[in-house]
Amino acid sequence: MDVKGAPSAGNPSTWLVVGLGNPGPDYARTRHNVGQMVVDELAGRYGTGLTAHKAGAAVGTAHVAPGGPKLILAKPASYMNVSGRPVGALARFYSIPPERVVVVHDELDIPFDTLRLKTGGGEGGHNGLKSISQVLGTKDYPRVRVGIGRPPGRQPAADFVLRPFTATERELLPLHLDRAADAVVELVEAGLEKAQQRFHPAPGR
Repeated sequence: MDVKGAPSAGNPSTWLVVGLGNPGPDYARTRHNVGQMVVDELAGRYGTGLTAHKAGAAVGTAHVAPGGPKLILAKPASYMNVSGRPVGALARFYSIPPERVVVVHDELDIPFDTLRLKTGGGEGGHNGLKSISQVLGTKDYPRVRVGIGRPPGRQPAADFVLRPFTATERELLPLHLDRAADAVVELVEAGLEKAQQRFHPAPGR
């Protein structure tokens, strides 16, 4: 279905997958935009183009398999700290409840090569999540947390997230993005618990 067509009327097989980040080329390859990179990975995987939507986001649709869940892939065109506006508008347009709004975002408290998935809980100081929770009226939406690690030394976290990945990280980044995209698909196909079992690191890591 074209993204400009009729809403999905709350079809339970339809999920809104939002990749967080900041707009514009200056931010495109920074750590804070890794959520949008994952959405780009999914769009490329399914041959989906993202086009401007009136909600204030680039949006495209994809099916993970014939007859399988439908993904509304979205990259907000707003800055990170007001991500809730386009996310809320898209959720209303497509009649998707919070429990099927998957937010993919960068996570400082997780090592670079690690993923975590959860539903609800705190936002950990992440302004994009705070904005989404406020607009949706709940914290109970699934999240794919893409590890970017802590800043070295005394570098402020606000500076660290707005910097590009290191050369070493860039070599590993395609694999990291690929696994995060796989985690989104596992989440919508098999549920949170099975996705956690598959993608969470072994105890002790």
